[in-house]
Parts: sequence; C-alpha cells; structure tokens
Amino acid sequence: MTAPPVRYTTFPNPLAEKGGAMAAQKIGVIGLGSMGLGIARSLLRAGHRVWGHDLNPAQVVRLRDEGAEAETPRQAAARLDALVSVVLNAAQTEAILFGPEGIAPHLPKGTVVLSCATVPPDFARDMARRCADLGLHYLDAPISGGAVKAAAGELTIMASGPGAAFDAAEPVLKAIAASVFRLGEAAGAGSAMKAVNQMLAGIHIAAMAEALTFGLTQGVAPETFLAVISKSAGTSWMLENRAPHVIAGDYTPRSSIDIWPKDLGIVLDIARAAGFPAPITEAALARFQDAAAQGLGAEDDAAVVKVYARAAGLALPGEDA
Repeated sequence: MTAPPVRYTTFPNPLAEKGGAMAAQKIGVIGLGSMGLGIARSLLRAGHRVWGHDLNPAQVVRLRDEGAEAETPRQAAARLDALVSVVLNAAQTEAILFGPEGIAPHLPKGTVVLSCATVPPDFARDMARRCADLGLHYLDAPISGGAVKAAAGELTIMASGPGAAFDAAEPVLKAIAASVFRLGEAAGAGSAMKAVNQMLAGIHIAAMAEALTFGLTQGVAPETFLAVISKSAGTSWMLENRAPHVIAGDYTPRSSIDIWPKDLGIVLDIARAAGFPAPITEAALARFQDAAAQGLGAEDDAAVVKVYARAAGLALPGEDA
C-alpha cells in the first residue's frame, strides 16, 4: 500500500504576513477555550470578521471586547465563509454541526468547516460525508502547539480533505498556522495523524513526571533535572515545556489533566480496532486516570507528577516536605 504524498505548507513570520492581500472573510469560531480563543484572536488580527461562541459566556464577552461581532455564529450562519470548530470531542463536534441547534444546515453552500478537535478517523469521515451532502466543504484539521502557539497564529495543523476544502480554508489557515501538513484528499487522515501525535505527547508528559520524581528519590533537584536532561538525549518537547510548571509549582491549566483520558482513550480505541497492542499508551492513560481520580482533572497536565510524588511520599516544589 503506497501512502499519499504529504504536502507541507509553511507561513514564515506569521504575525507579519497574516492577512496580506487576501480579502477579509466572515468566520465563526465555536469553542473559545485556550486554543479556540487564540485562534479567534489570530483571525481578528489578520483582519477577518469573527463571530465567537462558547459555553462560558465570559469568553464570548472577552472576544467581543477585542473586536468580534455581537451575534453568535449560529445567528450569522447564513453569512459565514468559514466555520472553525474547536470543541472538546466528537460528541460536541456532532452537536454543534448537526444537533437540534446545529449550525451546518444553515451555512451557505461552499462554506468550509474546519474541525480541530481530536476525534476518531471514522468520525471525521462521517462528518465530511454529512457536510458534503449539504454542499459544504469539510477539512479534517486537528491542531497542535498549545495555547501559546494558538495565540501567536503559529499552530501546526494536520489536515486532510479535498483540494477545494483546502482552497476555501486558505484564509483561515494563513491566519492561524505556521505549518500545515496536507495528508490526503479524504477526511480521516488528519485525525489519524493527530492520534499518533497525542499518543506520543501523553506518553512524554507521563514519562517526564515519572523521571522527574525518580530523580527526586536520588537527590536530583527538579531544577537540576531540567537543566541537564534538556541538553541530553532523554529530552522531549513535552519535558522541556511541562517540567518548568512543576519547578514553579504552578498547575494553572494550559492543557488540563482531563484532556488525556479522552485523547489517549481515542488512541487506544483506534489501536484496538486495528488489532494493535499499545501497552505504553495504556500505562500513560492509567496515570492520567489516577490523577483525575485524585481530583486533579482541572489542573495543568503536568500535575500528573503529583500521582508519582504522592505514591512515593515525596514533596514537590511549592509543597511542604
């Protein structure tokens, strides 16, 4: 079986180049969490008109204060050129598109839907089919980069869909991404790649937590751990990004514990369907489940370190010995 060629688009100096000569578009953003809010702000900065919605009214007010339109995306549906869905999971994606108050039937033909949630590939294919039945373009467009990259318009997007969907989505992609991987002409390939990414990301966070607390048992201070390992072969992007949260004793959620039982659960569902054993992923998932059971679900995902520390009777930075 021959894999389709991967096409890779970059937008260097994204803050300087967003918008350009491209005409302003009317874009709805549903889901204004840490990633969605950054996406909406990047679209505003690029000169687009933005309609935002979130279950948290404070996020909607915040975005409107920064220049977004007063209506909801659902109210403005008939005028939108693009809809960006940055909700939590497949169930929420389906609800906002095709539920009782779903927006998809009210969008003009030719509107592009960019679906950014981590979902199973089969689900992405189903959403693409249902959108196509309404004359809509669907781009399977999972995102990576975290809140900081979202705010800077420098996300990495693992996307798949027909060429017409990419063409329709180009103004959005240019505004929100530094890198876009075109992974195929059909939905599902983007979600499959995101599952691979989430497998590694979740494992690396859990591995950071295990290694850091193991170091504590040997008298290695967390600051020393980060200084040495970040310059050694055992490092990872997640280690370098999350270990500073532990060192600061700051578990303000940039990406919460609760994300990982969902995302790693999706990964394992896909693996089981493929008959593929994934024991390391299972072990990482168990640690995040333990953290959620200990009441840490709303904390930053670096707080999985507390599971290891509590089991070993260790004090972390900011805690009493």
